[in-house]
Amino acid sequence: MEMYLFLLRWIHFLAGITWIGLLYYFNFVQTPFFAETEPAVRSGAIQKLVPRALWWFRWGAMFTFLSGILIYLHRMGQSGWDGFFSTSYGWAITVGGLLGTIMFLNVWLVIWPNQKVVIASATQVAQGGQAIPEAAASGRRAALTSRTNTLFSIPMLFYMGAASHLPLFGQAPTGASARMTIALIAIVGALELNALIGSQGPTKKPLDTVSGTLWAGFILTALLHLLFLLFF
Repeated sequence: MEMYLFLLRWIHFLAGITWIGLLYYFNFVQTPFFAETEPAVRSGAIQKLVPRALWWFRWGAMFTFLSGILIYLHRMGQSGWDGFFSTSYGWAITVGGLLGTIMFLNVWLVIWPNQKVVIASATQVAQGGQAIPEAAASGRRAALTSRTNTLFSIPMLFYMGAASHLPLFGQAPTGASARMTIALIAIVGALELNALIGSQGPTKKPLDTVSGTLWAGFILTALLHLLFLLFF
């Protein structure tokens, strides 16, 4: 069992670094480059580079999620539901895991399907055909969701680390779990809906820049930490 858990953690770290590393590459490097480069260069990269990067990206997300959920279920099984959520570890890993799960679902259900449309459109144009009409909207949706994943990654990594290295509270008081659950679902749900509904607007503006996305991630981390201080 000890070796099994170690191997799960090793896979989790390896796949997670691959996934989040590519997430940051897409947002910090590729997107600004595409905005500045020539259309022919961008088209070639979309056809040949992006599909390769997205393969590692989505499968890194898959193995990160699968290994993480197995570790999570094992730890919950050791202490039981009530015992697990009465501890700082249980709550920190749950917050990090919730954010990671939403990010995983975004990769497979939003980013990848929309990027397939963008890649297919670029390929058709390069072969002398017409662009797919939905390609621009698909690219925008993928971009907003990818930036939201970048935003979520900041508190996700904070709470993954805090689970074992930063005690958030001593013992959970009565009612704290319910209040935290409601607040967490409301805040994270609103940010996720912001990525999925509409393509323009004032709430989308922070996601249009790297600095705005990073600041939003740091603010979300601080807000979640404030909730722990208030409720626990």
